[in-house]
Amino acid sequence: MSISTQNIAPGFSVAAQLSVAQIANAAALGFKTVINNRPDGEGGPDQPLSAAIAAAAQAQGLHYVYLPVVSGSITPEQAVAMRTALQAAPQPVLAFCRSGARSAQLHSLAQMAG
Repeated sequence: MSISTQNIAPGFSVAAQLSVAQIANAAALGFKTVINNRPDGEGGPDQPLSAAIAAAAQAQGLHYVYLPVVSGSITPEQAVAMRTALQAAPQPVLAFCRSGARSAQLHSLAQMAG
């Protein structure tokens, strides 16, 4: 399954919800880190759980970060956590949520976080 990604900044792209199968595709595209910004269960029972995506990422040799944020309710602490995660993450990074917009917003807020 291919992934539609949007490059937001050098070394940082976003995507809509990834499936477990798409993690291998992310690795094949050259991503080194996957950041999951979608809370478990937000999309109902069809949404893969973070643990399953983490296992798939580990199997592909990818760094994985679970930083769930609620759409429209990103806190300053979450922006700082994203900044910290991005500073430590091997690049390039692929972050995802339901549509990719929340991950892009979180990246923007992380750039301003101190």
